[in-house]
Amino acid sequence: MSRVWNRLPGAVALLCLTIGLFYAGGAFAQTPVAAPALLAHQSVLELDGAGTAWLGTSTALVLLMTLPGLALFYGGMVRRKNVIATITQSVGVFAVVSLVWFIAGYSIAFGANPDAALQPYVGGLDMLFLNGVTLGTANTLLTGIPEYLFIAFQMTFAIITPALVTGAFAERMKYSGLLLFTALWSLLVYSPICHWVWGGGFLGAAGVLDFAGGAVVHVNSGVAGLVCAIFLGRRKGYGAEPIIAHNPVLTMIGASLLLVGWIGFNAGSAGAANELMGVALLNTVLAAAAAALTWKIIELIEKKKVSLIGMLSGVVAGLVAITPAAGFVDPKGAVIIGLIAGPVCYISSVWIKKLLRYDDSLDAFGIHGAGGLIGALLTGVFATTAINSLSEGANVGAQALGLAWTIAYSAVGTFVILIICKFTTGLRVSEAEEAAGLDTSLHGESLDH
Repeated sequence: MSRVWNRLPGAVALLCLTIGLFYAGGAFAQTPVAAPALLAHQSVLELDGAGTAWLGTSTALVLLMTLPGLALFYGGMVRRKNVIATITQSVGVFAVVSLVWFIAGYSIAFGANPDAALQPYVGGLDMLFLNGVTLGTANTLLTGIPEYLFIAFQMTFAIITPALVTGAFAERMKYSGLLLFTALWSLLVYSPICHWVWGGGFLGAAGVLDFAGGAVVHVNSGVAGLVCAIFLGRRKGYGAEPIIAHNPVLTMIGASLLLVGWIGFNAGSAGAANELMGVALLNTVLAAAAAALTWKIIELIEKKKVSLIGMLSGVVAGLVAITPAAGFVDPKGAVIIGLIAGPVCYISSVWIKKLLRYDDSLDAFGIHGAGGLIGALLTGVFATTAINSLSEGANVGAQALGLAWTIAYSAVGTFVILIICKFTTGLRVSEAEEAAGLDTSLHGESLDH
């Protein structure tokens, strides 16, 4: 009884505090909320509930593409001694890019530059650390979607782009070098190119069509991957001894997650739960199927057998090629793009790589670079106003202009960043570390333990 009596004052005080907070909260709730002070790229949010729900789902799907999708897709194709290291690269890219996007990437990509002369080339820095973004703001590109969600959706694109690059230098880059490269590349290469095409920059104004990232994501990452592969040099034993994928089933799981996640990637880029979202979704699946089929046919003719990894590479090739076109072409155009993408990416990944003898470990350029190029060009051929009014005036010349700028800037920017990394963190592991495997030499872990 005495214990209860001793605790009574505290209980009464807690009750009084709860009641007080309840009424205080009511008073606060009745206080009018001031309209947000808008930045140049913002508008007042006019909430589209259905569109917001779909974009939230799409954000989760695109994030699924990197973790675990791409991580497993790449992880299954390397040798057993490098599986953990390869997967860990995707995890590191996710962590670094998320913070870079929060700090400055979003502002550079989608902010408005106070200097009108610079606006076509780079966004401003008025949203560092997302300053000025509130619950009541929207980006003028999607006025019905909360800006916080728009930021998250675009962040998933920023994450997967440098994650794709890692496939080009798998099994030979230092982890510290990877992290520094990713931070600088995301900030100095990805964000400006994103601004050029989607953030109010000069390529978008010139009529370049890129529905979900043919140039911004795939050509950009493919070219960067090619520069990295050449700069770092070939893996020890490349061309002299077989380098065999240790687990195609793991790659199958990753590719399946990529296929499902790509629905969010392409159909989510419609920005609403509408008719355009529906056709972009269908186009995505059709192109993947078509490219898988033609890759299979070419492989069967050349090797008399069809490999699982080959079929999966064909699926990804179709997904890459339809990305810039998904919301601009009809299903017939999507199938044609997929049918063409299969052989183009096969030639790039197998024949051209053998001919030029560069070591693009997991075909970052072979699939993403080549697939993005052919998809972007064919967008200018098959885009139709029956699907999207923005297709009016679509032409191969404008698409080629966008690709030329993307290739040049990505190549030069990547090369400069690699030099910076080489003389700071370093880039390539030692021969002993490479021979032992990056799992144990860099991470102290192994599938055998």
